[in-house]
This record gives sequence, C-alpha cells and structure tokens, in this order.
Amino acid sequence: MTRPLTIRVRRIYDPPEAGDGARVLVDRLWPRGVGKDRAHLTLWLKDVAPSGELRKWFGHDPAKWNDFQQRYRAELDANASAVGQVMTLARQGPVTLLYAARDTQHNEAVVLAAYLRGL
Repeated sequence: MTRPLTIRVRRIYDPPEAGDGARVLVDRLWPRGVGKDRAHLTLWLKDVAPSGELRKWFGHDPAKWNDFQQRYRAELDANASAVGQVMTLARQGPVTLLYAARDTQHNEAVVLAAYLRGL
C-alpha cells in the first residue's frame, strides 16, 4: 500500500519546525536576507522552479494566477527529472516546499504542491 504524501508549503523566512521533514527551496533565485545556514535546507532545487521567462511574466500578479498555474504545470510536465527528485523525497517522508514570495496564496510552491499531490 502506498503511503499518503505529506507535502507542506512555507515561506523560507519562517523558522524551521520539527515536522518539516525534507526542506526543499523551489525558487530559482536565492532569497534575499537568508543565510544558507539559517535556511536548514535539504535541497535547493532550482530546476523545479518556473522558468525565468514565466517567473518574470507572472510577476506575482494575482490577475495572471490561472494562466500562471497552467503554464507552470506544463513546464512541470516537461521536467520529469526535477519533479522526480521531489517525489523521491516525498515518498520517504514529509516534505516542506519553501518559497520566498510575500504572497502566500499565489506562488510556485502552492502550484507545485498541488501538482505533486495529483501524481
């Protein structure tokens, strides 16, 4: 029997918690003001982040959210290697997807978590 995936989404600026499990930064750029020692990362997976072109187009504009989700999911569909890395961790235990954006509802980690749960 397959065990259910535990995938959380949190800002990298929030302090680590005991239940985080593997902490994976899913931003293409390193977040400002966060030292690598403070991040407590298991993995920085730039390759699973939205392309630079998509990230710039979106600009965290909620009006573009639906289109962003569709475009990012298409990028994920074409990126089996990076998605597979996160799935391998998720099958081993809890995973926390970390992002730097201020908007907690409209960011790549939210889309990625939903995408992974649907696999």
